[in-house]
Amino acid sequence: MEITPYFETLLALLFFVIAFVYSSVGMGGGSSYTALMAIIGMSATVIPMVSLSLNLVVSSIGSFNFLRNKHGKFHIILPFLISAVPFSYLGGALHLPKEVFLWVLLVSLIVVAMRIYLWKDTGFRVDLTHKQKIIISLSAGSILGLVAGIVGIGGGIYLVPLIIILNIGSTKEAAATGAIFVWTVSLSGLISRLQYNSINLMEYIPIIAAVVVGGFLGSYMGSTRLSPKAMEKILGIIVLVAIVFLFKKILF
Repeated sequence: MEITPYFETLLALLFFVIAFVYSSVGMGGGSSYTALMAIIGMSATVIPMVSLSLNLVVSSIGSFNFLRNKHGKFHIILPFLISAVPFSYLGGALHLPKEVFLWVLLVSLIVVAMRIYLWKDTGFRVDLTHKQKIIISLSAGSILGLVAGIVGIGGGIYLVPLIIILNIGSTKEAAATGAIFVWTVSLSGLISRLQYNSINLMEYIPIIAAVVVGGFLGSYMGSTRLSPKAMEKILGIIVLVAIVFLFKKILF
């Protein structure tokens, strides 16, 4: 489709909002970046590469801000990364047909929405042994890593509440872990994809700039002032809108 200056500005604004909201709760925004690019008709080969690149930008800023405020804990993130890194690399090597890619993306977004609206209470804690926590961390890391490599979704939206429920860390520590996790699996998935395809990021400078600004402001506000619950409600609205448009694109 033809990208007019007006449409390019609107697109950059949308990416700014997505980056701000997601980064405020320690996430990269890959689910909504990917959905938005799919809706406007970008190639199924290009979409994950751009989305993973944008995830890297946002989560780099988010990781810095959360670590600077001493919320990041190495012992929390390591078990997830052990399995996530190789699986995200594997996911990046898979090349799905466009129709399959769109359905995987749609299902991923529906699960995201269910997580936000049906799994609201992260105030309870599951009493598990250290060994059980490690097993769950390794399992979750492998699944989230694989999805990240395939469609460009970082997985932070699932990881953050999981850390809280498993009683591994506080809300801020979970957000910091989410940012670091998204950065790592996005890098692994992108490296895998770049072995088979190339991308000229200069063509996406406007949205990259919007993501940088939105990611910095969102992660700064999220690590200091904003309420994670309030930002997650806004995130839910973004995801629902993306689901509707993506569903229409697939069926019609």
